[in-house]
Amino acid sequence: MQTTEQPINETVQSAWHKRPLIISGPCSAETEEQLVQTAQRLAATGKINMLRAGIWKPRTKPGMFEGVGAKGLPWLQQAKKLTGLPTTVEVATGKQVQDALTFDVDVLWIGARTTVNPFSVQEVADALRGVDVPVMIKNPINPDLELWSGAVERVVRAGIKQIGLIHRGFSSYGNTEYRNAPMWHLAIDMKLKHPEMPFINDPSHICGRRDTLLDTMQKAIDLDYDGLMIESHIDPDNAWSDAKQQVTPERLAEMLDSLIWRKEDVNSDEYHAALEKLRQQINQLDDELMQILGRRMKIAEQIGQYKKDNQITILQTNRWNEIIDRATTKGDKLGLSKEFITRYFDAVHMESINHQKKVLDS
Repeated sequence: MQTTEQPINETVQSAWHKRPLIISGPCSAETEEQLVQTAQRLAATGKINMLRAGIWKPRTKPGMFEGVGAKGLPWLQQAKKLTGLPTTVEVATGKQVQDALTFDVDVLWIGARTTVNPFSVQEVADALRGVDVPVMIKNPINPDLELWSGAVERVVRAGIKQIGLIHRGFSSYGNTEYRNAPMWHLAIDMKLKHPEMPFINDPSHICGRRDTLLDTMQKAIDLDYDGLMIESHIDPDNAWSDAKQQVTPERLAEMLDSLIWRKEDVNSDEYHAALEKLRQQINQLDDELMQILGRRMKIAEQIGQYKKDNQITILQTNRWNEIIDRATTKGDKLGLSKEFITRYFDAVHMESINHQKKVLDS
């Protein structure tokens, strides 16, 4: 068991700082043979830095497979012995933390169903006090960055110095394209709040199906994520959990080879000069946008005064629908997505409402 008196070994440190950090393994540890064979085939690809396996599985409904429990930890220990791959598992209670560390699990992660509950996160954080082990924290199921940041703060206060973040998508009503909508803008906001922490993408849980994994993996790499966590199984179609989103170790290696691994920067004066020129143009346009938005809010305040004088409500649904329809039509012709236009005008609309409200309250 890792403690502050037993610092993290060099193999784990090397894997933790590897870029890109590639974590893979089965959604669930089902049998010792299945787990060890998956680990060996993953190790044979030479593409994997860390082995994952679900030991305890929080499931949506009772009666679903909830993992083999602590009896799977010696299997994971054996897989590490045979492959040399550091191991990582999800923990949701203090007892699970203790069990995982007893069997020398190298890295722990807090899952989405746990991150959403501050009491559960605190229990895990309390169990981590005095332990020297890297911890990764998945985003909560619901799109709430405060919960995600709160979980980070609780783990930091427990004395954990090496913390990573895992973006696995968010549950959203009406979403059909993804198992969990990526909501990239929220993930980017979190990355910007914690630039010092490794930021990992989990395309398996975002996609929920293997045929869309590659596109999501590439987008994460394009957005400068530090690594990927992808579920892999020796017989995906017959996996005991999340069969549709898992791939064989060999298929995973093919996918990783087909990715375009982009650099964050390049040592070229010509490149930097050209980029700076374009960025100056963007700065100028941003300044103009701010001026236009400021003028728009002044007009909104005038409208607010007319509404106040005539005792009219601020929200005018028909007018708002007219604005959105007009904007999305124009935006489409300019190559702007309906999603962006809607989010942008939602923000402008709320600011306009706030300005009008101040007028009505004055």
